[in-house]
Amino acid sequence: MLAEKTALRTTLLSARRAIPATARSFAAERILAAVAELLMSVRPGTVAGYVPVGSEPGGPELPNALGPRVLLPVLMDDLDLDWAGGALVPGPRGLLEPSGPRLGVTAITTADLVIVPALAVDHSGARLGKGGGSYDRALARVRSGVPVVAVVYDGEFLPRVPAEPHDRPVTGVITPSGGFECLPRHVD
Repeated sequence: MLAEKTALRTTLLSARRAIPATARSFAAERILAAVAELLMSVRPGTVAGYVPVGSEPGGPELPNALGPRVLLPVLMDDLDLDWAGGALVPGPRGLLEPSGPRLGVTAITTADLVIVPALAVDHSGARLGKGGGSYDRALARVRSGVPVVAVVYDGEFLPRVPAEPHDRPVTGVITPSGGFECLPRHVD
């Protein structure tokens, strides 16, 4: 399973790097429109989101598009995620981080909607991340019934993604051409 995941990650990351900047920008516009529609539908009080890195879908405007009460991740030394709000500033690992007070790993339990990055998602909700397990640990803390939506490029919404028991599924996916799609419900 690990070899299959590693091979798929390598293929997907290579494909992402090959997407021209203009195509990434167009995809980001479509993703932001889908996020806006989802926010109007769900009307969450608090959204846990992410800050796109490099060629990740969503573009630099994603954190600001998530609404007035947004929790953004701070990668800790043990690869778990702390959460905070505030303006984005450069962090110690070269990642942009929220500047507000750290709220702890359990702050994600206050979210009414969770938007997460992924390298791929399949039609059953299996999510493939970059392999550090940060989001799987964080998603294990999300309250039952809270929508968890992964954002991927069109070619990353696949018929099947390899998944292990510790991999946390998502309940929805956003792609540039398909917008938001609800996925089959999973029992926690």
